[in-house]
Amino acid sequence: MTKALSEAEVELYRREGYVFPVPVMPAAEAVELRANLEAFEAAHGGKLEPEHRNKAHLLFKWLDDLIRDARMLDPVEDLIGPNILCWNTIFWIKEAGAASYVSWHQDKRYWGLVEGEVISCWLALSPATVESGCMRVMPGSHARDVLPHEDLYHPDNVLTRGQEISAGIDEDRAVYMPLQPGQMSIHSIGTAHASAPNRSSDRRIGVSMHFMPTHARQTIGDWDSAALVRGIDEYVNFHHTPLPAIDQDPEIAAFHARAARATSDIVYHGAEHRTGKLAAR
Repeated sequence: MTKALSEAEVELYRREGYVFPVPVMPAAEAVELRANLEAFEAAHGGKLEPEHRNKAHLLFKWLDDLIRDARMLDPVEDLIGPNILCWNTIFWIKEAGAASYVSWHQDKRYWGLVEGEVISCWLALSPATVESGCMRVMPGSHARDVLPHEDLYHPDNVLTRGQEISAGIDEDRAVYMPLQPGQMSIHSIGTAHASAPNRSSDRRIGVSMHFMPTHARQTIGDWDSAALVRGIDEYVNFHHTPLPAIDQDPEIAAFHARAARATSDIVYHGAEHRTGKLAAR
């Protein structure tokens, strides 16, 4: 018996590589989280710097609480089982009217994670609509081999090296995944996905949380970290992240810096050069 998703939703995910919308919290609660984030932005020059966006649960206690919240983890458990690690958390913000976009890509091409189903949960903190550049996915692409990618380094592409699938995408089959605040989408590490610029009058704000079973492994580099958020970890393939006691906890600042640097090294592995960006949605 599933905990949060219906059997039909689980079947959709298995067959097509995505499911949405999944309710997580009331819209008012998501709006409050947005306010927390924007208060931090206001106190730090009006925006998040790259070092604030990656492994963000180590910087924001409310986000570390969220990756351990049953409302998040029950749908995840329905898909990958009861022993769960959270590999990364990243904020994704498209300013109103910005030209920023995300080209078609597959995360499994860059993340180095193997031997366990890895899923991305994308929680909307503001409306993610077709107009504001919500995510779109290619159904069934998770079940195929990794498609060919090129590094194009387009300045408006928010991906690390402007990586883009060069063949095998049929836009006519793409499925848009609009979300309201408090809803999330879930997609597989192998699902091809993209998003267009934000043409709305509001910011498009979301946070992605990347979960995997504890038997998953990292194949790039000799050190990586993840948070044990449910169950037990009999494999210990990742260094468990510490729990922040407060936002911007100085006691774990050095760990966050090391963890963020390791993740950056992973997503830039093999790149011709670094742009200072992070893999995005």
